[in-house]
Amino acid sequence: MPRQPQKRRLETRAKLLEVTAELVSVHGYSGLKVDDVVTGAGVAKGTLFSHFRDKDGLLAVLIGAEVMRFLDEMEAAGIPESREMLLQRLAPLLDYVAGDRVIFDLLLRYSGSTGTETDEVITESFYRQIGIWAGWIAALQEAGEVRRDCAPDFLAEGIQAFLNQVIAIWFCMASPNTTTPLEALRPFLEAWLAPPD
Repeated sequence: MPRQPQKRRLETRAKLLEVTAELVSVHGYSGLKVDDVVTGAGVAKGTLFSHFRDKDGLLAVLIGAEVMRFLDEMEAAGIPESREMLLQRLAPLLDYVAGDRVIFDLLLRYSGSTGTETDEVITESFYRQIGIWAGWIAALQEAGEVRRDCAPDFLAEGIQAFLNQVIAIWFCMASPNTTTPLEALRPFLEAWLAPPD
């Protein structure tokens, strides 16, 4: 019995994503070429574009899934016990986003914050970050580790804004970066979260 069209379509989409992930692991997001994807998947370019609007749309699906994986790990690790521990929990996501300008650009663009293109998973990841971080902040406020004069959601939104600012500056630097993204973020978060003396 022949495969149903919907099943075949899902299999083709999965194959395109699998090949793309393999190519990204070798060449990075910036080095991905559509011709390599379609050759690896054994399909025509038109088939790729029937599944994804363009190369960026294909990459947005992979990037969104990867960001959600980082958020799963953050949640599984539980509530940090200090501001420093909170900062350390942000490091894997921060390193990932700062690892390739394409990741940062697509996250901003597909979140809907800088353009009309959106990806549900990427948009959801931005809201999910705020939810996770606000929960951490609420617990740290009770422990006296974080300032109490602002709502946890507001402070979490500030973390997200500082994270984006640090990464934007990271990519704008003309000379090689001498610190890690985490070290660049540290003074912002300390000033933003520390209780007054």
